[in-house]
Amino acid sequence: MEDSFSGDEDYYYSDRDSLDGLENDEADLQWVPPKGSSTKVITRESLLAAQKEDLRRVMELLSLREHHARTLLIHYRWDVEKLLAVLVENGKESLFNEAGVTVIDDADPMLPLSSMVMCDICMEEVAGDKATKMDCGHCFCNDCWTEHFIVKINEGQSKRIRCMAHKCNAICDEAVVRNLVSKKHPNLAEKFERFLLESFIEDNKMVKWCPSTPHCGNAIRVEEVEVCEVECACGAQFCFSCLSEAHSPCSCSMWDLWAKKCRDESETVNWITVHTKPCPKCHKPVEKNGGCNLVSCICGQAFCWLCGGATGRDHTWSRIAGHSCGRYKEDKAKKTERAKRELYRYMHYHNRYKAHTDSFKLESKLKETVLEKVSISEERESRLRDFSWVTNGLYRLFRSRRVLSYSYPFAFYMFGEELFKDEMTDEEREIKQHLFEDQQQQLEANVEKLSKFLEEPFDQYPDDKVMEIRMQVINLSVITDTLCKKMYECIENDLLGCLQLGTHNIARYQSKGIERASELSTCWTSVNTTTDKRQRSDADTSGNLEVY
Repeated sequence: MEDSFSGDEDYYYSDRDSLDGLENDEADLQWVPPKGSSTKVITRESLLAAQKEDLRRVMELLSLREHHARTLLIHYRWDVEKLLAVLVENGKESLFNEAGVTVIDDADPMLPLSSMVMCDICMEEVAGDKATKMDCGHCFCNDCWTEHFIVKINEGQSKRIRCMAHKCNAICDEAVVRNLVSKKHPNLAEKFERFLLESFIEDNKMVKWCPSTPHCGNAIRVEEVEVCEVECACGAQFCFSCLSEAHSPCSCSMWDLWAKKCRDESETVNWITVHTKPCPKCHKPVEKNGGCNLVSCICGQAFCWLCGGATGRDHTWSRIAGHSCGRYKEDKAKKTERAKRELYRYMHYHNRYKAHTDSFKLESKLKETVLEKVSISEERESRLRDFSWVTNGLYRLFRSRRVLSYSYPFAFYMFGEELFKDEMTDEEREIKQHLFEDQQQQLEANVEKLSKFLEEPFDQYPDDKVMEIRMQVINLSVITDTLCKKMYECIENDLLGCLQLGTHNIARYQSKGIERASELSTCWTSVNTTTDKRQRSDADTSGNLEVY
């Protein structure tokens, strides 16, 4: 479920900017221009620039070549802050050893062309120009290196290809890998290059692919790793933590359970348990459609509806010949009663979740109608010129309806026994449930009022009537926003905050809605003179990265 304004960039910003029109009516709704988006969209074009920026930081700090910096960052999952923390705590030597980086300042990787080298892999002597020596000092023939690289790339280990020498953990120079593999398998070299580039997303906990379908090709980078909801440039809104649709105030695990419960057959099974009995012969479920307690399966077997036992067909309204089942079976009765209670409880929450989801979809279509009314009202002669309260109210309706919809799956699990059975006593659960439901009902009542006023044909009303609707919409917009904030505070502090197992975190409520990520600039600061010279000296061997 996505906020309806997010689909159109003009509306997405205009409804927020127009909050300035409420300045004299309600100070709490004043729009404060954002300092800048904390989330960034990484497109295919800016992916290289984003990766280069992190590489540059490590290269400058540790005076490394690019492939050494990349090896460090891949090992630490592109978390520059963690890398620096390990550096400060354990020192450079430990940092390098753990990541498999070997830096020997006086090492000469070039072998004399006239010399002969014994390859310890194939046990053949080759000319110096037919062998390659890695930073770790191990030297093997180019054919053996190439085959080693090809096997590792095909196995999906291309991001960290280790030296062939026994017990050597050094990571091979990516320029050497690229150079040798491209001579024999150009397509595989491109695959290797792509893996290195996409490791910035695949191995980076701060960056994730947008889950849009069809895939837009974008990735999202966040500033802080926390449970948050983001919006891609393509308009897709999703939870950054689990990549599902934005689902707060549900936690990720709650939403995963709810989505699975809605799409699988678990509730069908519950219905069958409550309303049918298995045939004692073929074990197929049989539904009773009459008043008599002797029922017959399609296989021909007759059985007693009360106990499920097989019987003959000789019976009267009061008894079945040769059969008696008056004894009470407590376990079976409890199981049936429990299944019935759980089914009705699920139906209660699901019906309300579905009702608000359907209302959200219908109200999304209301946007064009409301904006058309605004256009008509602005054209006619009237002393009212500012209709920003309409778009503000419409946007607030969408946000509040969305929160209200997902609050029902949250309540289903929060006050059920599936997740928090041992976290609360029955008395505590009842008190907290009443507290939450009171806030939920207040929000629900005001959302319905707001929806009613926005559907009014205000373009046909006189100015006095329009002013009345305007004040109602403004007041209800403030009230629903405040109630949403209070509901989130209640969830974070009084409900989830009191749990011993702190595994259920929710994205924070944002009055302005889910933050739309801004595009990352493809321009990046050039490296300093020393690093730049180092890069130019390695240009012949390292090559240039390309986006595939």
